[in-house]
Amino acid sequence: MSTLSSYPAKGGPGSPIGNAADRSSTDGGHAPAATAALDARRIGIPALVFMIIAASAPLTVVAGGVPSNFAVTGLVGVPLSFVVLGTVLILFAIGYAAMSRHVHNAGAFFAYISKGLGKPAGVGAAMTALVAYNAMQIGIAGMFGFVFSSFLDTLFGISWPWWVCALIAWVIVGIMGVLRVDFSARVLGIIVGAEFLVVIVFDIIGLAHSPEGITGDGLAFDHLFAPGVGAALAFSIAAFMGFESGAIYNEEVKDPRRTAGRATVIAVSIIAIFYAFSAWAMVVGEGASKVIGRSQELGPDLMFVFLGAHAPVWFVDLGNLLFLTSLLAALVAFHNIVARYVFALGRDRVLPQSLARTSRHTGAPVAGSLVQSGLALVIIVIFAVVGSGSDDPLFPVVTLFTWLTNMGAFGLVLLMALTALAVVGFLCTKTGEYSLWTRVIAPGLSAVGLLALFVAIVINFNVLIGAEGTTILSWLLPAIVLVPGLIGTIWAVVLRSSSPGLYAGIGSGGSLG
Repeated sequence: MSTLSSYPAKGGPGSPIGNAADRSSTDGGHAPAATAALDARRIGIPALVFMIIAASAPLTVVAGGVPSNFAVTGLVGVPLSFVVLGTVLILFAIGYAAMSRHVHNAGAFFAYISKGLGKPAGVGAAMTALVAYNAMQIGIAGMFGFVFSSFLDTLFGISWPWWVCALIAWVIVGIMGVLRVDFSARVLGIIVGAEFLVVIVFDIIGLAHSPEGITGDGLAFDHLFAPGVGAALAFSIAAFMGFESGAIYNEEVKDPRRTAGRATVIAVSIIAIFYAFSAWAMVVGEGASKVIGRSQELGPDLMFVFLGAHAPVWFVDLGNLLFLTSLLAALVAFHNIVARYVFALGRDRVLPQSLARTSRHTGAPVAGSLVQSGLALVIIVIFAVVGSGSDDPLFPVVTLFTWLTNMGAFGLVLLMALTALAVVGFLCTKTGEYSLWTRVIAPGLSAVGLLALFVAIVINFNVLIGAEGTTILSWLLPAIVLVPGLIGTIWAVVLRSSSPGLYAGIGSGGSLG
């Protein structure tokens, strides 16, 4: 498997501080303490595109996700799955981009669903989003720990356990989380650019090698729409996770009315085309008749074994190093998303308002960043202790990574479907500003597609987590994502009666209406 508003950086009628203070007079006289705003007008379209793509971890998807999809589903049509999903998500992005012109809030799904489907649904969505994004971030830490440990052992003969390596990433990510967001954007931009170059070289070599010739295998409808298509689409959607984060940075972009929307459409288009082309190049490079067998034999090593046979050793080592930095970039991207969600919920007092604290020096949501780092540390330690008795070197991959990232994808696809419906509900009030296509047809079609995808994930959840038949994990992992959402919805309903002033401000932190 990573945006700023026109209101001033410090208090005033149009700022988050001003909004919170204005609401206090209607909430029983309990005025909240002032909180700082996020660091405004730092991010442009190119930087935001890189941050969105970083969350999807391009090299990780092509080297790890695509072969895994071939291996598990047995379908050659994996390249087409990216085209299908890209089409659905571009339809989603059309309405999402239009709504982002009106809703500038670091808790994007939270604010969008609050305004389109009601505040109780918005708070429930926020709780589910917090769990899902944390699951994605912490799950990737497990894969990073495994890959870094293997990297050190192979190149330097250093044998460090996976959890030590994961904690190294934890420190780096924690530090970057409290620095200026434009610094993270520059670092992620360099990493993502290098990842693209490695994958492009792999694509070129694959097309040049083409043992069975350059064909359209992998792009034909009957190669995808066969038994197993649900699992294939469920695997592939994980490659897009994080694309919706553009609106999360909408309080920090240079042009709040355009940057997030344009960056989201650009990023989704690039991701869909790039992954479809690279997966097709893998089919061509290995041969359509062999790619499934080779994927089942080699798994995530398929790309590097292929490069080892057709590229210099130094390039293969570089690819392995960038695979590692790809995971690190995804960790930073998802960490930033969680930190901003916590900030948004603290600012609206859905969570304790102390969680809305930002750094005076960098404008980063420091409280939210520390909360995410603390939770990640606890989960990594738990899995390290539980796995201490395991002799399986893949333990962090088959448990921490597989379980948590699929939990995250499960929750985020549901939230995207609800957001698409919320876009329809919100834009129906803007009939004079947008066409019927933007207001209803595009987001409506994306909602249907995303709900169908969610059903496919539910049906194939056992396959996604590597379980045979129904197990306790089949219902426990989804429940961990959904139950907080239910609790959040009930909590919002209680607030509607017990604290109407606070309830009225839910989802309005950075909105311009």
